[in-house]
Amino acid sequence: MKIRIAGTVSESIVDGPGLRYVVFVQGCPHNCEGCHNPETHSFSGGKIVDTDELFAECMEDPLQDGVTFSGGEPFCQAEALYALGKRFKESGLHLMCYSGWTYEQLLEKSEKEEFVGKLLSITDVLADGKFVLEKRSLALKFRGSTNQRLIDVQKSLKENRTILAEL
Repeated sequence: MKIRIAGTVSESIVDGPGLRYVVFVQGCPHNCEGCHNPETHSFSGGKIVDTDELFAECMEDPLQDGVTFSGGEPFCQAEALYALGKRFKESGLHLMCYSGWTYEQLLEKSEKEEFVGKLLSITDVLADGKFVLEKRSLALKFRGSTNQRLIDVQKSLKENRTILAEL
């Protein structure tokens, strides 16, 4: 399956717990002021790659603890990321996603967009909410502003309420 990405990073320690392979998707509707990755905003930028290539590249490194989908906005390419993420999960890797939408907004979107719900269904941790420059903090773990949360998606889905992740 094809996907538009800005790039990838191997062996990241800043985009989630442990050693991670990071896919930065291309395209974001949020355009947050002060965004860390403004080059990923254009939906026509980046490059188109096959998800098989991304999977193979990640799996070459046996030290990876997990995979992170960042961006851009991963949930704008939910179908391709669900297919890719499912393969990573089946291989035993932890899956984290970043989104400018809140968890509650994604749940609402999933009522009309099947693959938004499917991507949530395999996500372990979601860093949610837009980056807010006035709430920026360098002291936060795996997020940029104090309004953003780290959600334990599996527990939240099971208990039908938002539960913060303990990382």
